[in-house]
Amino acid sequence: MELYLGIDIGTSSSKGVLVTGRGRVLARASRDHGTSTPHPGWVEHDAEGVWWADFLALVRELLARELVGAAGSTDTGRLAGLAVSGIGPCLLPADGAGNPLRPAILYGVDTRAGAEIAELTGELGAEEILRRGGTPLSTQAVGPKLRWLARHEPDVYARTEMLLMAGSYLVHRLTGEYVLDHHSASQCDPMYDQNALDWARDWAAVVAPGVELPALAWPTEVVGTVTAGAARETGLPQGLPVTAGTVDAWAEATSVGVREPGDVMVMYGTTMFLVQVIEAPTPHPGLWTTSGVFPGTRSLAAGMATSGAVTDWLRRLVGAEFATLVEEAAAVPAGSRGLLLVPYFAGERTPIFDPDARGMIAGLTLAHGRAELYRAALEGIAYGVRHNVEVMREAGGRARRLVAVGGGTRGGLWTQIVSDVTGEEQQVPTETIGACLGDALLAATATGVDVDPDAWNPAGHTVVPVADRTARYDEYYRRYRDLYPATVDVAHFLAAEQHAADER
Repeated sequence: MELYLGIDIGTSSSKGVLVTGRGRVLARASRDHGTSTPHPGWVEHDAEGVWWADFLALVRELLARELVGAAGSTDTGRLAGLAVSGIGPCLLPADGAGNPLRPAILYGVDTRAGAEIAELTGELGAEEILRRGGTPLSTQAVGPKLRWLARHEPDVYARTEMLLMAGSYLVHRLTGEYVLDHHSASQCDPMYDQNALDWARDWAAVVAPGVELPALAWPTEVVGTVTAGAARETGLPQGLPVTAGTVDAWAEATSVGVREPGDVMVMYGTTMFLVQVIEAPTPHPGLWTTSGVFPGTRSLAAGMATSGAVTDWLRRLVGAEFATLVEEAAAVPAGSRGLLLVPYFAGERTPIFDPDARGMIAGLTLAHGRAELYRAALEGIAYGVRHNVEVMREAGGRARRLVAVGGGTRGGLWTQIVSDVTGEEQQVPTETIGACLGDALLAATATGVDVDPDAWNPAGHTVVPVADRTARYDEYYRRYRDLYPATVDVAHFLAAEQHAADER
């Protein structure tokens, strides 16, 4: 029986699975880690100390659980493929041997390159960036962070010969190949041409002069095999096929069968993320348009800057456990007895792309308590999901199936509120381990297995909206949409005051 390894490097933890070719999980492992924030707006990872260390720990644990024989030897001959995914898009500058030159600059949560975003947008033109790259430049984009690096750390930039992300760094460590998957590349705005499905080399010469771009491959392609040196270091067999890998959210979407036009993944976590498969690129200024996981596919993506981060902030503020808050909030009627919460506590990504937006709680009275506040937080996040789903519809993304994933699906209240607010059913899969299961599926696909994604991870149950609550939420949602434009000037003033305080 052939086995497949999937490893995912996340923002705050890494996870791995060992599965059969039919998707049966034989072993799973996880490892927590932190991020580094050396300055306000900076969010970084140590590639060696986090990405590689986690990979080694997870692989050794998974092999020890399933493949160590009675005599203590490890039978790795059954391993048939490996795929990795990771947070992205990230920027890890490396020398010609793949050695990191500084900590990796993370995705949209790192906001250091605001000036460079405005500068490149002015140079290349907002409309042309959207037409060619599919996405407006934002804190998510790699290109402005590259210009920031050249401007603020010129010595590092001068030695940069490789541009790596979490997945491609691991692939290079394992195989020696310098390669990036099409999806990850399509988030390296403005250096990838969505229409040509290739690097926009003229714009790359402007953004990253003198730096060689990686070869491109699809996440389902084998791009190399484990070298003798990597085999000695990891315990993996030399010659094991390794795929190109991809960004974690897209690997997770793959793990729950989101692969046909109209399929949408809704990821409940520290942030909220949505991925929808589409038939053709339909750029929208409020969304990310990207290449997909499977050859020739495209996707729309939306991401809220906070979701579970807000509920955790509230939990810590009131000193209660999640289970208690969920139980109390479930007893509060829809609308939280006249409260509205706008979840822009760390700015907002899609669809407003405003890093200086700020959170708001409207309607507070002395009669409100923590139960109403907690429910209002869940409802506010649900309003944000509805906003993004509606913008996806404007961009031509006709949702036909929503699949809910992530830790926030446990307990049921949050998913029920999202279904009630959006009026959409959500399937919750049987297995919620995440992107690493999608990685294993990609590894099996890449090595020739005829994978049935529905058999790998079938739906466990379906969340159905309650019609009378949906009707009530329609009015609240309209009021929610009014709050941001009505208060944006105040929010920006307060954000400026906060930035000034951080710098003092």
